[in-house]
Amino acid sequence: MRAFKGIALFILCAALALSRPRPGNSAETNDWGVDFTKWHVHVVNGFGGQRALEIHCKSDIDDLGTHTLTPGSDFNWHFRVNLPGTTRFSCDFHKDNQHASFDVFWPESKDHWLRYRCNFKECFWIAKDDGIYIRNIPEGNRDEFFHGWET
Repeated sequence: MRAFKGIALFILCAALALSRPRPGNSAETNDWGVDFTKWHVHVVNGFGGQRALEIHCKSDIDDLGTHTLTPGSDFNWHFRVNLPGTTRFSCDFHKDNQHASFDVFWPESKDHWLRYRCNFKECFWIAKDDGIYIRNIPEGNRDEFFHGWET
């Protein structure tokens, strides 16, 4: 019995050691692909003039409520990806008589399109007069068009 406890303790210690983030990765993931990163998502009112932006963001388990953003202001939140790696946040954007609805954070296993643009930790979504943009942080904080306004 004593030998079994020793082996079980060794296996537990080895599993914990392997689950630590690997140095050199942009994202804090371990050998099993578990994401330990503390993610930050920002939604920014980048309108010209004095138009307000109304947003409502939520996940399957968290409703972040409705917020009205004045020009230049932002609404932001942070979270960690759930253990199965299925964390997804979506937002509804409204301005005047136009709207847009889409995911602002989603699961990615192979293609890191979103995570790359967010520099593997912080996503910026900017509402502008002609649509919604995502900030490409690694490429000089360049805003890339993502979604147009719908009526």
